[in-house]
Amino acid sequence: MQVIPAIDLEAGRSRVVYWPGAGAGIGAPTDRPDRIAERFGAMGARLIHLVDFDGARAGVPVNLDALGAIAARVGLPLQIAGGVDTEDGIRLAFAAGATRVVLTTAIADRPDDLRACLAVAGDWLAVGLDPRPERLAAFPWRRATPPSVDTLVGELIGFGVTRFVLSHGGTELDDAALARTKDLVRSYDAEILVAGGARDIEGLRRLRDTGVAGVILGEALLSGAIDYPAALEAAA
Repeated sequence: MQVIPAIDLEAGRSRVVYWPGAGAGIGAPTDRPDRIAERFGAMGARLIHLVDFDGARAGVPVNLDALGAIAARVGLPLQIAGGVDTEDGIRLAFAAGATRVVLTTAIADRPDDLRACLAVAGDWLAVGLDPRPERLAAFPWRRATPPSVDTLVGELIGFGVTRFVLSHGGTELDDAALARTKDLVRSYDAEILVAGGARDIEGLRRLRDTGVAGVILGEALLSGAIDYPAALEAAA
């Protein structure tokens, strides 16, 4: 299982200051995304996940300069979410240095846009989903009846989606959530990543045992709550 560092981008900076030595009062804090990505790359990261908060609000990628600075500093695949739900948004992100994109759940109700996005991104496209039944039911669907997670995943795979990012809203994964995740991994020929949900090493081990391909961690790594080298060891 990969442990994928995440950096939230806002106004060209990381929304969370990275200072792994804060507890011991050593090192220097930084909110420069390129330096944060470089540090994680040096520790063994194989992929960096970026969230363009400004882009998500605007509907188009905004933090392109920050994305380009990261791409220039690290030789790692960069996966970006936020503002990339259109073919033009994906092209802008790719031109700036992204190698993967994560679309929002809303794309499931826009099949023509999804096809256009797949034509541009192909296998480098993922769709983000919150698999909790109550969250799916509350989503503002255009269709008459909210789909179940199985219906939704099966539908998206039918369109050609091969990668999913499961979001859990920052809440810890309980036994029911872990069971749902394991069922998805076993039931579908797709790469499943989980965003958040692990707050400690034991949580990472529990996710690893579901068979997911990777877990995306932001503040837990940036704050030093989870030590990255220890996380990589637990995920192996």
